[in-house]
Amino acid sequence: MRLRAALENSPDRAIEDAHTRYRLAVKATNDAIWDWDVKENHVLWNDALERAYGHALDSVETTGEWWLAQMHPEDRNRVYQSIHGVIDGTQTAWSEEYRFRRSNGTYAQVLDRGHVIRDADGQAERMIGAMLDLTQMRNTEAALRESEERFRTILETVEAAFAIVQVKFDSDDEPVDYRFLEANPAFEREAGVNLRGKWVTEFAPDLERFWFETYGRVAKTRVPINFESYAKAFERWFDVRAVPVGDPSERQIAIIFNDVTGRRDAEERLRKSEAVARANVQRVQLALEAGAIFGTWHWDLPNDSFTVDEAFARAFGLDPVLGHEGLSLEQVIATVHPDDRAGLITAINEVIGRGGAYAHQYRVRRADGKYYWIEANGRVEFGEDGTPLNFPGVLIDVEERRSVEAQRDLATAALRSLNETLEQRVAARTAELMQAEEKLRQSQKMEAVGQLTGGLAHDFNNLLAGISGSLELLGSRITQGRLADVDRYLVTAQGATKRAAALTHRLLAFSRRQTLDPRPTDVNLLVEGMTELIQRTVGPSIVVRTQGAGDLWPALVDGSQLENALLNLCINSRDAMQDGGRITIGTSNHFVGEAQADALDIPEGEYLTLCVTDTGSGMPADVVAKAFDPFFTTKPIGQGTGLGLSMIYGFAKQSGGQVRIASTSIQGTTICIYLPRYRGDAAVHERNEGTSAAMAMAVGETILVVDDEPTVRMLVTEVLSDLGYTLVEAADSIGGLNLLRSDVRIDLLITDVGLPGGMNGRQMADAAREVRPGLKTLFITGYAESAAIGPGQLEPGMHVLTKPFAIDTLAARVRELMSSPV
Repeated sequence: MRLRAALENSPDRAIEDAHTRYRLAVKATNDAIWDWDVKENHVLWNDALERAYGHALDSVETTGEWWLAQMHPEDRNRVYQSIHGVIDGTQTAWSEEYRFRRSNGTYAQVLDRGHVIRDADGQAERMIGAMLDLTQMRNTEAALRESEERFRTILETVEAAFAIVQVKFDSDDEPVDYRFLEANPAFEREAGVNLRGKWVTEFAPDLERFWFETYGRVAKTRVPINFESYAKAFERWFDVRAVPVGDPSERQIAIIFNDVTGRRDAEERLRKSEAVARANVQRVQLALEAGAIFGTWHWDLPNDSFTVDEAFARAFGLDPVLGHEGLSLEQVIATVHPDDRAGLITAINEVIGRGGAYAHQYRVRRADGKYYWIEANGRVEFGEDGTPLNFPGVLIDVEERRSVEAQRDLATAALRSLNETLEQRVAARTAELMQAEEKLRQSQKMEAVGQLTGGLAHDFNNLLAGISGSLELLGSRITQGRLADVDRYLVTAQGATKRAAALTHRLLAFSRRQTLDPRPTDVNLLVEGMTELIQRTVGPSIVVRTQGAGDLWPALVDGSQLENALLNLCINSRDAMQDGGRITIGTSNHFVGEAQADALDIPEGEYLTLCVTDTGSGMPADVVAKAFDPFFTTKPIGQGTGLGLSMIYGFAKQSGGQVRIASTSIQGTTICIYLPRYRGDAAVHERNEGTSAAMAMAVGETILVVDDEPTVRMLVTEVLSDLGYTLVEAADSIGGLNLLRSDVRIDLLITDVGLPGGMNGRQMADAAREVRPGLKTLFITGYAESAAIGPGQLEPGMHVLTKPFAIDTLAARVRELMSSPV
């Protein structure tokens, strides 16, 4: 027994078991498994090659060439380069999608993955992989796209307003908001704004609580509902049908809106007309009881015959016979006070147009020649064809009532006069309060300035201490002949200088005065290029996901600064997720309407958004309100400058966009950068410029350096002289322009933007181009003089380099300009 156990547990038996399991797995899988002996160029396939693609194993050549020959001609070279790039390099994993020919001549879309096994010297020995058939998946995706397209066509053509919303609930399971996942054009026409992807509180913050409770009840109970309601946000009446859709956990509902404002308005007009009629009947009854009715009339509208009773004729001094036979409307209106005739005619035309009850007060001249206030009450009756037929009515004496109303008007006028005096006193008090508020605001402003300058002084004193101390120690060690420590002090001083440059760049970004180099940029490609760096930066405990819009518009933006902003946002998200979590980087197209433009403080138009969402601790409202303030930070002293978000805010505003934060405690944070859409094609974004100064030596090329700072001129001329260029210097714009207008050969102008001498660097360069067309120019500046070198202002052949700059960067930029065509 012991001998059998020893044999069964021997390493050979374990290896044999492992091989058996491997053979069974290879036989059972639907993936075509291949084993390639790289050195012998021998490829073995499993049975799935025949099951999936129809190639019998006994008819397959066991070489890499046969495998490559089955690939689609358009994919062959790409796959060859890709797989040999892995084999000839140091990587072990390989993956590629391509089209693989079946035995019947058709092609299957496959995903091929392989792993390289290397010998002790790192040379590839074998490569084992599996080929997955993606054809069914691609067909399913195509069918899904076709289904979605049919659904989208129905949504976009149907006349009824339709939307799918997702209801958001708080911790007490109460509905607090809802987001529009889908909204068809009819719905957007009713709303007057594109609502896709928006929360309702973004554009209708005062929406009645009724809508949240109603939709929340449907989402929770899964019971459909149908109702009519008035939406103040749209100023319309809607017949609404809401039904639950999708997974119950998603809390989504579909809503169909029908605008019934016209019907409701008609019903309201009818209700008001009936109310007037009822009031008329009551007044007539009261007038009869009081003996205030002194006449009736009947107006035959088709024949324009106006007949009155004897009391009516007697009251106005008319011939009763004429009144019985019929008067014209002009004869009746002639008794009306001149000031009231226009209003009477308007009221008569209005009631004839709409029909129903009529009541109007005006003054008439009665038989004694005096004017008295009366009220005419009547009703216009229509025929079956909608033609107005009859207009009967009565006249009521309201002179006494009007006299009472006149007295009331006098009392009201007296009260109004008292109120106007009170308003003057309130206005004076309000002015005093506004002055006090302005003083408080000025005090707060000075406090903010004090905080800003104090923070700057603190940070720069630390940096200057590092630079000054390193330089003093450097001088001391050189004097003592102790050169071993020189490098350490140089590195310390250079490090402090770089941190000072980074701080000034952040301050310029916050103040929207940094020098930007905006170029048409594909933000999706930029995010894709940054993803690996971001993942390494935030660490393995945090998952980084990207969700790029498929049809994302390009943006005109400084790609390097946008990368810095994105990295800063992801670092902030990392700091908010101490126990790990998820960061989602998303892009989307966004149309900002008039209402949202006011809320975002940006012009109305088309924007693309770059959003970073985390699952961290979130920010309370008071922290969100101060997040963009300079030097504001929630980190302990020494662990943050408080300039990260303020820099991003300044960069976004300087780029013509905006930044917004949406965050709640415990539920994470979303920060979105809005960038204006660029109408044109995006250029490929280069993340790193060549900075090597080891370039071909220039012979005979002359550079003019114009800068009022002697140290800058000295450094630039030293560097470029070492590269073989001929240097000419000038300290101001006058000296520089004189050289440019002379016969001296000048191949490149390097100039500061801010110069003494009456002209800035840009003006000098423009003047020089009048005599030297196409003169290549490199502006070096530490401050963004936007009027001179702002976005869209530079001409071809003009570049910008921001101070302070690395020596290698200067050399590379000069070489780039020298070698580029004019």
